[in-house]
Amino acid sequence: MNTVRNLAIIAHVDHGKTTLVDQLLRQSGAFRSNEKVAERVMDNNDLERERGITILAKNCAVAWKGTHINIVDTPGHADFGGEVERALSMVDGVILLIDAVEGPMPQTRFVTQKALARGLLPIVVVNKVDRPSARPDYVVNAAFDLFVKLDASEEQLNFPVVYASGLQAWASLTQGEPGQPWGENLDPLFDTILAHVPPNQGDPDAPLQLQISSLDYSTYVGRIGIGRITQGTLRAGQDVLVMEGADGASSRSRVQQLLTFEGLDRVPAESAGPGDIVLVSGVEGVNIGVTLTDPANPMPLPMLTVDEPTLIMNFCVNTSPFAGKEGKFVTSRQLRDRLWRELESNVALRVRETDEEGIFEVSGRGELHLTILLENLRREGYELAVSKPRVVYHWVDGDRHEPIELLTVDVENAHQGGVMQALGQRRGELVHMESEGHDRTRLDYRIPARGLIGFQNEFLNLTRGTGLMSHIFDGYEPYKGDIESRKNGVLISAESGEVMTYALGKLDDRGRMFVKPQDAVYEGMIVGVHNRDNDIVVNAVRAKQLTNFRVSGKEDAIKVTPPILLTLEYAVEFIEDDELVEITPKSIRLRKRYLKEHERKRASRVGQGEGA
Repeated sequence: MNTVRNLAIIAHVDHGKTTLVDQLLRQSGAFRSNEKVAERVMDNNDLERERGITILAKNCAVAWKGTHINIVDTPGHADFGGEVERALSMVDGVILLIDAVEGPMPQTRFVTQKALARGLLPIVVVNKVDRPSARPDYVVNAAFDLFVKLDASEEQLNFPVVYASGLQAWASLTQGEPGQPWGENLDPLFDTILAHVPPNQGDPDAPLQLQISSLDYSTYVGRIGIGRITQGTLRAGQDVLVMEGADGASSRSRVQQLLTFEGLDRVPAESAGPGDIVLVSGVEGVNIGVTLTDPANPMPLPMLTVDEPTLIMNFCVNTSPFAGKEGKFVTSRQLRDRLWRELESNVALRVRETDEEGIFEVSGRGELHLTILLENLRREGYELAVSKPRVVYHWVDGDRHEPIELLTVDVENAHQGGVMQALGQRRGELVHMESEGHDRTRLDYRIPARGLIGFQNEFLNLTRGTGLMSHIFDGYEPYKGDIESRKNGVLISAESGEVMTYALGKLDDRGRMFVKPQDAVYEGMIVGVHNRDNDIVVNAVRAKQLTNFRVSGKEDAIKVTPPILLTLEYAVEFIEDDELVEITPKSIRLRKRYLKEHERKRASRVGQGEGA
């Protein structure tokens, strides 16, 4: 009897996946009783902890009633779909976690669609049922409707339901009294996993098949491949054939070290069989999607496929006057090497060298996917500049097709009109509208992906920070027409130097600033947002002319409005086609592509000539 079960936990962002995994680890005895454990222990990346989201799929394992259960915690954001698809290739079942208040959300649909398409049988866990506004019956019915829409099989539609509170660490197979715990522990969930997640059916005596689904790196042993053994048995020191699908390249290598998961730890193993999720080191040519198989009887699996990117940005070498002052890695060769290294593990990313020196076209699944990469680069000490994101078009029979997103917004009724007007201007089409209680409404839209570039900040302003928004890629459709770009112009620094309080006081009525007194600026740098729709050149470094006479009064205390705090996401969404975001380990600055005013005028004349 096979005593291994492999399952993934899939859900929309913030529905409680990582918290539930914490509790499963605790109750299965993975931690010592006196061990200090951080919250959301699976989110061990700095960016994941700061943002409260899962970016990378991660593995752990628990033991329950003599069964070894491998658990893969997956990201909820569609931008990290490459991670989700790889994780699902390693498992035989999924826990679909749904918030008891929100119900299925767009990214619930995204991850569920991937799981159902692979033929995986879901266990629906209605999480956070301890919340006062929980509505478990609605959630279960909505999950069933979602499965029907996604063409689930009869077996998939006959899913078990578990009610749970990840935070309070209990689960129940039946509903209880409102406001009271419905269970004592997570035993009902563990037992449901054993009953409904099928064991791996692979033959331990068949030729080896191990597909690499994820990569890790160690300074001691180099690249580590992570994957599930489909059939056969693997031992440390065994010779294997590394194959890129049936028709790709192949090479012989040897497994130096074999590890398996226990709790969050990786422990050495002499051998592993069908269903085991293992880590192998020392294998040359190990990469995502390759199959490690028997050299005498090779049986490669098809390479993993992931959805194509929908968004492109240009990554350029930093050419501003401040270039090289704050970063360790500033050359095009260093940037190129780092991007090529990223491609080895980030399967949803594409990088292309352009004809221009030091400029790379980087394509990803969305703004979050690309800005996470940029944040990692700046933390590693890289300096670079990036352009405005633009969508990837497809050409069908000579017609331009563009990516369409399925957007869901949850807003207070008072803000509904403004949000609907803004989405209408961005070519959004309302497909569904539903009242959420007394004062909130959920709106479903189909909208061009380029209509969502820069919308996040506008949405937060329109809803006073109370709105919820999420979206997923929904296919390609014919071009929907032009969309109005940013309504405001910018304030451009006329000179280089240090920002003066006196100068900012004079500019206060022109717009909101991005800089504060004593910040260093350079000619062509964007220092603020203009109140009107045109760009103007301003002097932010002008000092007050001193005389021999001291004048007392209001001029002594110049009041300056606090600047807009530039985050990476805000900066990338804010810029226009003729602007760049300069990113260094210490600073985020906005600048014009051409720093000199006469260069900008000449470039605009050339652009108008081309458009004529």
